[in-house]
Amino acid sequence: MANNTVQHGTIAYRSEEDSMGSIQVPADRYWGAQTQRSSENFRIGGAQRFNFSPTFIRAYAILKKSAALANLQLGLLDRSVAQAIVAAADEVIAGQLQDNFPLVVWQTGSGTQTNMNLNEVLAGRANELLTGKRGGKTPVHPNDHVNKGQSSNDTFPTAMHLAASDALVRQLLPVLDNIIAALQHKAVEWQAQIKIGRTHLQDATPLTLGQEFSAFAAQFQFVRTGLKQSLNGVLALPIGGTAVGTGLNSHKDFPALVVKYASDELAQPFREMDNKFFGLAAHEPLVQLSGALKTTAVAAMKLANDIRLLGSGPRCGLNELLLPANEPGSSIMPGKVNPTQCEALSMVCCQVIGNDAAVTAGGMQGQLQLNVFKPLIIHNVLQSIQLLSDALASFNEHCLQGLMANHQQLTHNLEHSLMLVTALNPVIGYDKAAQVAKKALKDNISLQQAAEQLGFLNKEAFNQAVRPEQMLAPND
Repeated sequence: MANNTVQHGTIAYRSEEDSMGSIQVPADRYWGAQTQRSSENFRIGGAQRFNFSPTFIRAYAILKKSAALANLQLGLLDRSVAQAIVAAADEVIAGQLQDNFPLVVWQTGSGTQTNMNLNEVLAGRANELLTGKRGGKTPVHPNDHVNKGQSSNDTFPTAMHLAASDALVRQLLPVLDNIIAALQHKAVEWQAQIKIGRTHLQDATPLTLGQEFSAFAAQFQFVRTGLKQSLNGVLALPIGGTAVGTGLNSHKDFPALVVKYASDELAQPFREMDNKFFGLAAHEPLVQLSGALKTTAVAAMKLANDIRLLGSGPRCGLNELLLPANEPGSSIMPGKVNPTQCEALSMVCCQVIGNDAAVTAGGMQGQLQLNVFKPLIIHNVLQSIQLLSDALASFNEHCLQGLMANHQQLTHNLEHSLMLVTALNPVIGYDKAAQVAKKALKDNISLQQAAEQLGFLNKEAFNQAVRPEQMLAPND
């Protein structure tokens, strides 16, 4: 630890300097002057910090490690300095220094303070590894060494892409695979269970419960494909653009090497962005990803709402599905059980849709050579990925896996539906079939009784024509 420590009450501080002068920094932290200034100047949002999830800080540390290795390979960093930076970055990647990243999302729109937070922490820890003294700028300088060949303007969006792709691949896509598998399993399990369909929330023609669940599976396969397609744009990295996209003060081979090392670290096929001016000035790849996350939320909302509607009851609702009873549902109504997993998932969907609106607005704020809504964009994208991952995993475990069909109620509803009359269209025509349905409803009698009383069909002819098992697919 540095020797220039002073004590204020129970907290020890050391002095750190930047271009604006000296400032007191907690002695037990690795950050420097610029991080300290940001923590004092942007007290906005409380817990909305970039260490709320390790994903972004981890991705930024991977970028800094990759940059140090690239500069070492190019002969632009001394081996001892590069190795110390890499060692410090590895600690951050492993989650060992999370308390050293205190900055809030609501800061400068380029993310400069967070870039400097990484630079200062890695330099401060590297200096401790090399000299035994924490912090400072010797022998490892946060700007000259950790940030060598870089700018906040290209490293922050590069870290955004690294973090978003990492979170998508490691968190959300595996959860979606599990959801799709569970829905496909239900579709197979219930392929023979005939039930009444519903359109406009009114009775419609029959289908099987398996066919109903096959639609959910297809929805989630569709949104997964959309997420994978949007991932392609995020795999392009704008590193090497430095301040405005020209690459000033960086080696021509630097970006390709950084991309290689980052690809190896995260096991993803990153590539160098073709036009780095675009990568700094605009963020359509992340806007597109956010849109795909919103679409995922739309599909998840449909699944949650349909399951809780089909499970409504238990005696005065549809009651066609039996949902797992996870906890008491009321503080005043004894024995009540609610579809809480459906409710939690649907609330998450609303939040993700709101996040997408914020990302869309932020994406429109590219002005000339820089978009200055970067922290807003990545915060909302990562939150959407995390919320969907957590909520869908919880829904799968605590609702979908234990979901059961109420076969008795399904059969009862099917037998009492008026829309089985649709099978009579080819036999007696639409108009007469409509008369049968209306008479059955008005007189509270069966369709068969109504058809017979109207003189359209006898019992045998009706039963031959109206067979639900033959109403599940096109005619031969």
